[in-house]
Amino acid sequence: MLAVLTTTHGAVAEPAGPHRPSVRQWATDATTTGARLEAPVPLTTATGPADTTVRVNPGLRFQKLTGFGASLTDSSAAVLYRMKKSERSALMRQLFSPTEGIGLSTLRQPIGASDFATKGYSFDEVPAGRTDYGLRHFSLDHDTRRILPLLREAKALNPRLTVIASPWSPPSWMKTEGSMIDGKLIDKPAVYDAYARYLVKFVQGYEKAGVPVDYLTVQNEPQALLRADYPGTDLPVAQEARVIERLGAALRAAGLRTKILGFDHNWAEHPFDAKAHTDIGEDPEPDYPYDLLSTRAARWIAGTAYHCYYGDPRAQSALKASFPDKDVFETECSGGGASRTIGAMNNWARSMVFWNLALDEKHGPHTGGCTGCDGAVTIDSTTAAVTRTAHYYTLAHFSRFTRPGATRIAASVLPAEGDTSPLQATAFRNPDGSTALVVLNPDPEKPRTATLTAPGVRETTTVAPGATVTYTW
Repeated sequence: MLAVLTTTHGAVAEPAGPHRPSVRQWATDATTTGARLEAPVPLTTATGPADTTVRVNPGLRFQKLTGFGASLTDSSAAVLYRMKKSERSALMRQLFSPTEGIGLSTLRQPIGASDFATKGYSFDEVPAGRTDYGLRHFSLDHDTRRILPLLREAKALNPRLTVIASPWSPPSWMKTEGSMIDGKLIDKPAVYDAYARYLVKFVQGYEKAGVPVDYLTVQNEPQALLRADYPGTDLPVAQEARVIERLGAALRAAGLRTKILGFDHNWAEHPFDAKAHTDIGEDPEPDYPYDLLSTRAARWIAGTAYHCYYGDPRAQSALKASFPDKDVFETECSGGGASRTIGAMNNWARSMVFWNLALDEKHGPHTGGCTGCDGAVTIDSTTAAVTRTAHYYTLAHFSRFTRPGATRIAASVLPAEGDTSPLQATAFRNPDGSTALVVLNPDPEKPRTATLTAPGVRETTTVAPGATVTYTW
């Protein structure tokens, strides 16, 4: 079943009037299998009492957005390059253009191979048993063939695109097991120095290629242990702090403006990861982001990156309360839908980045890890036909109607007494003064009648079962 972004047709609300903004709406229809983006119609006005009040207060402001997007992984690039150039360009326009498409504005790029790659690789591999502390073998050739051209195209379509970069593993020769799969970073000053310089060379290479890197993490999912079939590194807090201290100084010395994000893992430690550490006598470090921001490395850390796969997004607000000068980003989420996106936004996230931008009908190609992940679009491996997935439409509900620099504003939901599945909502004020309100009805069976209130706005409308609706004025 495919969610579809479409408009809700019905009776027209009362005229806007000279001081009354016109409210428009877009809604997902989970029962429709088409794929269309239609122009909006005036808001349907419901009659009778409302179940819920959704109150928007633009005077109460929170974080500024970098935006919404996905990851242009090696796998995504591979399936996009199966398309004819003209068809690929049209799809890229639909994905990234703020005026002709859904305006994706944030990408998180793996530094080297992830689980969604056509093969394992880093940018400085040498034969087993050798090292390369001088980084003489460093090369971005792998990315120059497909990934960088696509990133340049995305940047041209949306000049305000934010790029976040994250490694799944350092080069093999820097690891305790001599492999990009599992193991730790070797605990030696020379290795920390080399790894920091490796990351700086990556940023410099991307910038030279026309793709500035705005934010950098030093390890994807650093609490992960026993990832037996794809690149990963168990990086304890102390080691991440050592890397960041060297990396921060190296970025400054190189004159780069790239900011560092810490952690890059779940809202709470997954029991599997905690047990994997305790089974071998290691501290599972359940307070990793707090501990990291309590080290000397915190002076180089602009914020904390989170994933959505375990825990509660309220963890972001708790961390923000403890470290109010540090930003929060949501950097990976697959299968979260509108509920997790709203939750992340309402808990200080400046970004919401879904996982793969594009995959094939077999949820690949991939080297390991998730076997059922979807991209924002599916590209058939035989015909190159494009299918927009539920991820695409969820992203569109946010990215099409907000712009980088938008500010989250207060949106409170006042449900009826006894409502066990109330509406969820989040709202934004764009730099041009327009407002976007996203509302989800998580109940798959019961519609909700809601009264929307804001300065100059009071409308009552119905939100269908399971629907996500974006209202703008």
